[in-house]
Amino acid sequence: MSVSPEQRLDQLWARGREFLGTRYAILGGAMSWVSERNLVSAISNAGGFGVIACGSMSPDLLHAEIVATKVLTDKPFGVNLITMHPDLDRLIDVCLELNVTHVVLAGGLPSGAAIKKVKDGGAKVICFAPALVLAKRLVRSGADALVIEGSEAGGHIGPVSTSVLAQEILPHITEIPVFVAGGIGRGETIVNYLELGAAGVQLGTRLVCATESIAHENFKQAFIRASARDAMPTVQIDPRFPVIPVRAITNKGTQEFMETQRKVIEKFNAGELDQNAAQLEIEHYWAGALKRAVIDGDVEGGSLMAGQIVGMVKREQPMAEIFAELMEQAYASLDVRER
Repeated sequence: MSVSPEQRLDQLWARGREFLGTRYAILGGAMSWVSERNLVSAISNAGGFGVIACGSMSPDLLHAEIVATKVLTDKPFGVNLITMHPDLDRLIDVCLELNVTHVVLAGGLPSGAAIKKVKDGGAKVICFAPALVLAKRLVRSGADALVIEGSEAGGHIGPVSTSVLAQEILPHITEIPVFVAGGIGRGETIVNYLELGAAGVQLGTRLVCATESIAHENFKQAFIRASARDAMPTVQIDPRFPVIPVRAITNKGTQEFMETQRKVIEKFNAGELDQNAAQLEIEHYWAGALKRAVIDGDVEGGSLMAGQIVGMVKREQPMAEIFAELMEQAYASLDVRER
């Protein structure tokens, strides 16, 4: 007996829905300055799973953000913590004190101690796995779920595409749910990854222009105007001074960053700066640049972090409408396959 597209989709992401406790197995990507109480609650209220981007927040600020989010939604949501944060232990304590159900540990390989602390406190742990060997290690360390994010994503990226990571990891990690991220802008693609074995997906760029997002109008308009080829990774011009690639819409700031690298390297070569000082000067260039773009609307000098699917973001929409569009595309794709 054939099943409807709606029933088939429910079957495909049943594991992810159960793990998250949501209508849709869609995680909101934790985007600094964007993924705060308003967007997070809107994602959860629309049936997805919002995730607060803690970033460099202090424990007190995170406490206030979680409390404020709970005022706006009674649905499940999580918190993304950066493993390199100097107050990581205290941030975990805050999440546990406020009964956050899912903690995402990002920005590096989390320690076994951090994973254990979250789990012992009664929350589920989600980790990022950039390669199969690390995925297996995280499973052994007790991660409850993984996110695999390819280079098509916005912000800090690794070198491998989503489609390759999915083929490398999904067939071999079946003990826990795996969510796929990076380069996902339509419902058909969600279905493709679910059929490959994913439990769900994570979306970031597609959600930035939600009506509920507090991102500055200039920031949203930059997304709406951009095409896929505008979202490029930052370039390192000297191997002695590593630059962690960040995918963003190219602007005046991108060009100035290249010029800054050149000038700093000239100073280093002339003996005016030592290696550490030169590296620090390069790394500090983008300090505060994301906030300037997202909050202040400086789309020329700020950082316009965006994934390659930014060209599919055509207008500002309510979160519920974005999800309805994605579901319509997913159902249509499944309907064609059932024929």
